[in-house]
Amino acid sequence: MHRISRRSLSTILRHAAPHRNTAAPISHSGSVVGETDTKVRWHSVLVGGKCNPAKSTTQLNLKNGLYFGNRYESTAAASDATSAPPVEKYEYQAEVSRLMDLIVNSLYSNKEVFLRELVSNASDALDKLRFLSVTEPDLLKGGGELDIRIQTDTDNGIINITDSGIGMTREELVDCLGTIAQSGTSKFLKALKDTKDAGGDSNLIGQFGVGFYSAFLVADRVVVSTKSPKSDKQYIWQGEANASSYTIQEETDPEKILPRGTRLTLYLKRDDKGFAHPERIQKLVKNYSQFVSFPIYTWQEKGYTKEVEVDEDPAESKKDEQDNKTEKKKKTKTVVEKYWDWDLTNETQPIWLRNPKEVTTEDYNEFYKKTFNEYLDPLASSHFTTEGEVEFRSILYVPAVAPMGKDDMINPKTKNIRLYVKRVFISDDFDGELFPRYLSFIKGVVDSNDLPLNVSREILQESRIVRIMRKRLVRKAFDMILGISMSENREDYDKFWENFGKHLKLGCIEDRENHKRLAPLLRFFSSQSEDVMISLDEYVENMKPEQKDIYFIAADSVTSASNTPFLEKLLQKDLEVLYLVDPIDEVAITNLKSYKEKNFVDISKEDLNLGDKNEEKEKEIKQEFGQTCDWIKKRLGDKVASVQISNRLSTSPCVLVSGKFGWSANMERLMKAQTVGDTSSLEYMRGRRVFEINPEHPIIQNLNAASRVNPDDADAMRAIDLLYDAALVSSGFTPENPAELGGKIYEMMGLALSGKWSAPVAEVQEVQHQEAAPQHNSTETLEGEVVEPVQAGSQK
Repeated sequence: MHRISRRSLSTILRHAAPHRNTAAPISHSGSVVGETDTKVRWHSVLVGGKCNPAKSTTQLNLKNGLYFGNRYESTAAASDATSAPPVEKYEYQAEVSRLMDLIVNSLYSNKEVFLRELVSNASDALDKLRFLSVTEPDLLKGGGELDIRIQTDTDNGIINITDSGIGMTREELVDCLGTIAQSGTSKFLKALKDTKDAGGDSNLIGQFGVGFYSAFLVADRVVVSTKSPKSDKQYIWQGEANASSYTIQEETDPEKILPRGTRLTLYLKRDDKGFAHPERIQKLVKNYSQFVSFPIYTWQEKGYTKEVEVDEDPAESKKDEQDNKTEKKKKTKTVVEKYWDWDLTNETQPIWLRNPKEVTTEDYNEFYKKTFNEYLDPLASSHFTTEGEVEFRSILYVPAVAPMGKDDMINPKTKNIRLYVKRVFISDDFDGELFPRYLSFIKGVVDSNDLPLNVSREILQESRIVRIMRKRLVRKAFDMILGISMSENREDYDKFWENFGKHLKLGCIEDRENHKRLAPLLRFFSSQSEDVMISLDEYVENMKPEQKDIYFIAADSVTSASNTPFLEKLLQKDLEVLYLVDPIDEVAITNLKSYKEKNFVDISKEDLNLGDKNEEKEKEIKQEFGQTCDWIKKRLGDKVASVQISNRLSTSPCVLVSGKFGWSANMERLMKAQTVGDTSSLEYMRGRRVFEINPEHPIIQNLNAASRVNPDDADAMRAIDLLYDAALVSSGFTPENPAELGGKIYEMMGLALSGKWSAPVAEVQEVQHQEAAPQHNSTETLEGEVVEPVQAGSQK
């Protein structure tokens, strides 16, 4: 800032009237201890530093309507620290009942995850006890085995979840369950890190501190009874849904005393009492907590068979007594005796945590069938561990067959990848986060401790970690598929290609980063292998030394492709051409553009270079047939962009090729067949069409003579039109007027076949006319002359 001179000040005073800025009193909100708000503070745009309101008001110049105070030096030293208003600090407040309502009704999308959260909490309690018992062995005394037990009361809608873990003291109850979003597990891990003793358990699951409250998704009331080995007393915590308070009391009932650990009792809501069925609890445990580190037992109804005697019918008994010879035998029947007992529900050791060298192929196949409800063994599997920036373990499988619906390529949301975080199932509903759409057929499990999840642990958040994980999973999937393709048993890859070949072609369109991995896996028929598909590597190996490009033709079938006129010159030169007969093939190859520095070239498009150009010969042919090309172009008009001499024909008289940057005939046919296609784009995407003629063909040579002798001859004009229509069909295009084309063919057939097997119609009519003439025109009677017989050799 600068000092304002007297001249500047007087200038401001003279011109201040039109801008009447009034200073407003600024009241101070908020109370500060030891300071009153009775004084009014006046501020001006030109006043800096500390100002005494009483003194300043006496010096105000009210004439021009602008308030000024004392003049100050505008320096850093002029501002006093005490002039700034004091900073007040407040703690965030929350309406507890509203916060609980958000957690219960808005955080989770699926009610059944409540069991996953509560079992995870029980697992953490057991892990904490196991860790602390290393230094304090007395904590394990008298508490039984480390396990989790779930018992249900179907009639009353009650679920009991009991663990023999560390339990909680009264203070821990208030701290952990009474404080929302405070994770006891996170606090425990932080304490371990602070003591530099965290080398241990990364098996602890909890991190957000809201998992316990998921119990209120299905329960009206929750009772927590807990006993810590560090305390002689057992306490009961009780809370209700939509309540802002809870109660804690000491347990006095001897029958409910726990040796150690915690028991959760959930009193289910009326609409959610279905969760109290033992079969449903068992199913949820197997789905979400199958691989928790500790055994989980559920209270299940069991049965065994036994033989019991059957009371005999009195009539049959009397009959047996009369028949003394018959030996009397007691009749029995088989019955099932039912009883209730604990049933181990989970497997404690996940297969992906085991050493791959110790797992057999049968173990992998059994896990695959059991996890994904498959009946066939997979084609391949990959068990790997990734370390470094992101750590995770995974087992991936390539299925033997595609799903029956075959819509996985369209819908990226499949349930083929099961995501686990610290062995707890999170989700199998992904929209391309872990695998791209074209690899959605890959099945497997992924287990990581580093994944960023939302609070409900149901949604995988987008982050750099997820992108790295996706890249490594995709790479492993390609390694698996490449291993199948290099297998000695070629039938394995043929089977894979039949089921999932379209997926890889889709990858060529959607994933440019992995073109180098996708291209070696592609398979196509070719002009030299119409029965067995070949790879691009095999094509490159079979290329001629002078061949620079990879040639292909797109058609609707192998038969159609092998009979196209575009192939004629290439077959003469023994150049192999790939047949793209799948609708997606042409788009996939177009996106690849090249393979091993060899460009893909569509032989149905203009400017085809076969490497045999003879400029002198081409110049001579153009001079001879240039006039014919112009004559044909004039007749065809806008139907074609130009008429050129062809270098790809040997037996056909002409062909219709597509423009270099337009749709091919095959692509045009496919786009017209689209159900939801945009027909307005057909006109400008169709591209230019070039009519190529074969100067060595007799028809073209005759037309060349006609163009010089009689260019306006009607027969020559009809011949050009028919040539164009024939080229349209043979080149794969659809004629605009099939009926007109048929009429032209019939006309030409009539001319060609006239008089070939019978006399012409005009001659037949003339003969009939001459035969009928003597009968109608002769009126004279002819007299017969009698001739006498003469013997042979006699003279008359």
